Amino acid sequence: MALSTASVYPESTAAAFEIAGRLGYDGVEVMVWTDPVSQDVEALRRLSDLHGVPVLAVHAPCLLITQRVWSKDPWTKLRRARSAAERLGASTVVVHPPFRWQRAYAREFVQGVWRMADETDVRFAVENMFPWRYRDREMLAYAPDWDPTRDDYRHFTIDLSHTATSRTDTLAMLERMGDRLGHVHLADGNGSAKDEHLVPGRGSQPCAEVLTHLAHSGFDGHVVVEVNTRRAMSAAEREADLAEALAYTRRHLAAAVAPPSPSPEPSRARRS
Repeated sequence: MALSTASVYPESTAAAFEIAGRLGYDGVEVMVWTDPVSQDVEALRRLSDLHGVPVLAVHAPCLLITQRVWSKDPWTKLRRARSAAERLGASTVVVHPPFRWQRAYAREFVQGVWRMADETDVRFAVENMFPWRYRDREMLAYAPDWDPTRDDYRHFTIDLSHTATSRTDTLAMLERMGDRLGHVHLADGNGSAKDEHLVPGRGSQPCAEVLTHLAHSGFDGHVVVEVNTRRAMSAAEREADLAEALAYTRRHLAAAVAPPSPSPEPSRARRS
């Protein structure tokens, strides 16, 4: 169970390590973005050591606001993300499909991700995204596709806020990913055009069913809480949301693997 550092925004990457340690998360996924600390491997290592919170995954800088982070070249971004993961002992690099206007990158993306995956033990887990919507119009912003299961990748990330936004059947997508599912972003959503990233259990996504599936399927990746707490009115409210998300996840994973209660012994009167 890990906490995405994006979950504490607008607080800092450093704050995410502190909160994760205090609440009892097993580690963090570092969202590499405009916070300089998120881009600095040695600073991340110091935070990890200080709070006793390992870095379990690195999210490559592929958001609109991170187009200039670590380089304008998307392949350089992925190489640096891989290097950061290797140096920090993280098992996974999370990457989004390219934007459609990144034409050369998009043409080579599937083959390029396979090539990079062959060069390391770090998993490159391609994340499901969603069409962009405005009123009644829909724009396909990602290529080769916002749904990575339509292409051939070694590992996938499933994001339950993105399945809500794309109005996808989450369990069907999970089935298509099969044993190539390498990473989970746990959040919730109600099918809004906005990418909501609600605390699990507060939307319409089958979060509990997904956790049950993971517990029964031999899943060996990480479950990462990636929720939006920017509307929290205080630090205490933000931490309460993140504590609730952690408790929800652990409760449903534990329930899925708990042995059934033994049947009560029949009474003597009924045996005689």
